[in-house]
This record gives sequence, C-alpha cells and structure tokens, in this order.
Amino acid sequence: MEKNNLEEEKKNLEKRLKEIKEEQRKNTTKKIKSRLLHNSTKKEKEEIPTSEANYYTYSNQKDNRHKNNNISLSLVFVITIIVAVLSGLIGAAIVLKFNTVTTTTNGVTTSSVKLDETNTISESVDKVYDAVVVVEGYSKDELISTGTGFVYKKDNGKAYIMTNHHVVSDCDSVKLLFTNGDEIDAELEGSDTYSDIAVLSVKDSDEIKAAIMGDSSKTEVGDTVFTVGSPEGADYAGTVTKGILSGKDRLVAVALTNSTTSDYYMNVLQTDAAINPGNSGGPICNTNGEVIGITNMKLVDASVEGMGFAIPIEDALDYASTLEKDGKITRPYIGISMLDISNSYYLWQAGINLPENVESGVAVYSVENNSPADKAGLEKGDIIIKIGDNDTTSLAEFRYELYKLSPNDTVKITYIRDGKEHTTDITLGESEN
Repeated sequence: MEKNNLEEEKKNLEKRLKEIKEEQRKNTTKKIKSRLLHNSTKKEKEEIPTSEANYYTYSNQKDNRHKNNNISLSLVFVITIIVAVLSGLIGAAIVLKFNTVTTTTNGVTTSSVKLDETNTISESVDKVYDAVVVVEGYSKDELISTGTGFVYKKDNGKAYIMTNHHVVSDCDSVKLLFTNGDEIDAELEGSDTYSDIAVLSVKDSDEIKAAIMGDSSKTEVGDTVFTVGSPEGADYAGTVTKGILSGKDRLVAVALTNSTTSDYYMNVLQTDAAINPGNSGGPICNTNGEVIGITNMKLVDASVEGMGFAIPIEDALDYASTLEKDGKITRPYIGISMLDISNSYYLWQAGINLPENVESGVAVYSVENNSPADKAGLEKGDIIIKIGDNDTTSLAEFRYELYKLSPNDTVKITYIRDGKEHTTDITLGESEN
C-alpha cells in the first residue's frame, strides 16, 4: 500500500514537471520571436519608451518577467530534487521488499538476509575473544580446578596471562586452552592470596593475541559491560554475558577459609552480567572491547540474583607487575592474632572481657614475642579501634587498612585497655607469607 502511494505521488510530480517545462518552452519561444521582430522593424523600435519615467516602468516590467522566469526555474529544480528523493525511497522500498532471498523447502520458508543490528557488541567481543583462555589446574596429574584467564601483555618472548589466585592456588601444574585449539603448559610467575591475582606465562607466538587494557575509572554506573569466560569449564569456553556496571568502589567482605568470619575487604566493581563457576579470572570489558576488570566472585544466596564482582584493572595490573618481578606481594607485618568483638563465644574461650560501651573494634588475642606490636606495647585483651585515622570495626576492615601500608611504615594504633583509650606508634615489619 505504501509503495503504491509513493508511485502515484511520483507520477503526479513528474506530470507537473513536464507542464512547467512546456510553459517555459512556450515563453522562451515567444521571447525569441519578439526579439527578432524588435530587431527587424522600425515600428517595434519606436515602441520603446523615450522618457525616463516610462523607461523605468518598461525596465521594471522586464525585470519582473526575468524574476518570474527565475522563480519558475527554481521550482523546476526543487521538484526535480523531490522526484529524485521519492525515486530513492521507492527504490529502497523495492530493495527491502524484493531483494530478500528466501527459499522454501517442504513448506518451510527461510531467509538468507543478514540483519544489520545497531546495538550489537560483536565487534567489541572480537577484540578480546582470542585473548581469553581456559585455565585448568592439576594436582598429581588430576584436574582439580578450572577457571578463565586472559593475555594482558606480550614482552621479551613471553605472553603473560592474568587469572585469579584461587583458580591455581592448590595446583602443581597449569594448562591453558586457547581459542585456536592449542593446549599449552603454563609457568606460574607468582600468586597472591589477598589480591586474588595470579600471573602465568607461556612462550610467545604470533598466534597468541593480547587484550587491550582499559580504564575502569572512566566508566560510569549504568554503562554496558560484558564478560568472556568458561562457566563450568572447557565445554562452555568462550561464553559471553552482557549486563551493566551496577556499582563502583564496593567494599566486599571476603572469607579466605570456610569460616563464618570475614578475613579481608576487597575494593571491587559490581555487575549484573552473569558470572558462574569457571568465569573466575576472566575479563570484564567495556563496549570498546577494553578490559576494565578481572572477574573474581559473585554473591551466592537464594534470595539474590545478578550480583557479580570484579577487581578493577588498575589494581590488578599493579599486583601483576609486582608478581612478575618478585613472584609474591610483600605485605606489612604487625605480629598479633585478633578476634572480631562480635564473636562472643571465641572471646569467652580466650578469656577476653569487653569493656563497657565498646561496640566496635578488634580484640588482640595474642602478641608474638619481639614483634612490632610487642615492641609498641600491645597486650592480649586490648581492643583496637583505629589504625591511623581510620576506624576499624572488624578484622576484615583492620587488614584492609593495614595492607594499604608497606613494610617499615610507621602507623598510629588507637586501642582501649581497662576502659581507657590509648595510642601507640608501630613500625611495621615485613610479612614472610
């Protein structure tokens, strides 16, 4: 129906264009004839006004005729353009309607047209896809863990792969499966528990592709992101999930063991893109195909859906750089064992009584001899409420603030003993772990 209307309108405009051209042709013929007569007879010459006033009237009449001719020509030009546009629209409609290639087999009609989708991220996925690998961890030749990793740099004949510490922590060997089918034994350059970052390496080759690193600080909540990973292992390698950046700078409590007490806080990005077992260590990317984080955990609860987390790529690259050089990340050492004051049963077992009005902090359970804490005068039963200028409400928060510091740094500790507040300066040592 729409095509028929366009055809009819085109025909009407073409008819009008012909009429205007015919009028122009007749006017031009008359004008030429008049000029011929004017140039060949005295009578016509005598008709030209001689007075100045009449001459201007005659001249204005000529100018008006000239203007009308210009207007007619402009109208012809506009109508010509309209006809051309309509012809294009009709042509496009015909292409859309008639250039669709379909085949019918046994009564089933199928189309071979490739859709031009405007919101696809396929080109972005292509940029990172071949840099993503399946990580398989073995112990005594037995597969004990699977995860994901990605090539983040190529340097000095090596390709470096980043993954999570918890993917390879209990393994004595690691294999990487690339998208081209290659299976390569990897060397562990270094791994760290608290950052949950591990660095692997293989011999570099032209077939190995490196991902492009982005900048998570330039992303905003609500931006589209996607992940590439291996949920449930190699059978689903290269799985892409899409979502949004749900949050930034989230402090998430992490338990490093199966205990109910959190051991550490991690600063992470939050996303609703699906993250499943096996995705750990894979990239989370922006819509330009740049890696902005490394996926490492999700919130698992029957009442919660779509809460996955990733380490910002800036933090991950800092950790990876240290692991490349030193094989480990050296952390500060204070020399105390601690308990959350919310854990009343363990406090009772340890014989630690909380002072009145103390509602937050960590209790000193024991102090190592000749440690930085021992030299600074801390004792069992002290309740630490601040590290530096930052309040500490739990063991996880205390470690988070402590591990921002470096060995040999001096930090002020505020604590409560016998109901009174005290402070002491502690020069931190170097952890052996």
